[in-house]
Amino acid sequence: MDISTPPVKRLAAGLREQTAGLAAAVDGADPSGRVPTCPEWTVRDLVDHVGAAHRWALGLVEARATAPDSLAPPAVDVRPEDWASWLNEGAARLAEAGTREADTPVWTFLGTLPAAFWVRRMLHDTAVHHADAALAAGRPYAIADDLAADAISEGLELLSWPGAAQQRPSLAELRGDGQTLRLRPPEGDGWLITRTPDGVTWTRDRSEDADVVLHGRIADLLLVITRRVPPQDPWVLVKGDTALLAYWLERTAF
Repeated sequence: MDISTPPVKRLAAGLREQTAGLAAAVDGADPSGRVPTCPEWTVRDLVDHVGAAHRWALGLVEARATAPDSLAPPAVDVRPEDWASWLNEGAARLAEAGTREADTPVWTFLGTLPAAFWVRRMLHDTAVHHADAALAAGRPYAIADDLAADAISEGLELLSWPGAAQQRPSLAELRGDGQTLRLRPPEGDGWLITRTPDGVTWTRDRSEDADVVLHGRIADLLLVITRRVPPQDPWVLVKGDTALLAYWLERTAF
């Protein structure tokens, strides 16, 4: 993990917070309703994905697994009236186990890492899907700045991982000749992303220079960089090479 990663107890609390927010956003929703930011999914698909992923990660942590039993979370069929309790229970169990076993080596798709990896990964996956649910329901979305910042950093860590292009070949197209993108919040360090011939690199600092700069609150920057809202969102100001930004966003769509 990056040295700025929040402690596992904060990540675990964030996992609970974001899961509770997602559960509230889908409360009373039509299970067959579409999720515009995940156009192939229904609300039920979204809920099933998050809840099953939590339990799959929990299984890896509790078993201290050195290899995955399956690369896909198990199928589920939970009644909509039980969604909130089911989601929150899974998040709580993973938060507890991940905190208890934080330093235990377990399997991850990046290799063997401390089990805290799965608390962090599921927190940020849940945070983005909380946004999906909130946007679909027309409800407010909230995430604390420290968690949103870590979500951005974790995403960049995954994109800059040396094996990323092998896992997802389209990421090889992010290689470049020094083109730079910057995410710039009002306060604190931002993120400078550089497309190099060997892949993506990134650093954190407070400068303003880059080929294209996104100015905005950290949560809004997270929503743009994860393609949950467009760069034209009124809460974000884009300066510079908008074609470069569009190229980046298109090739980082998961």
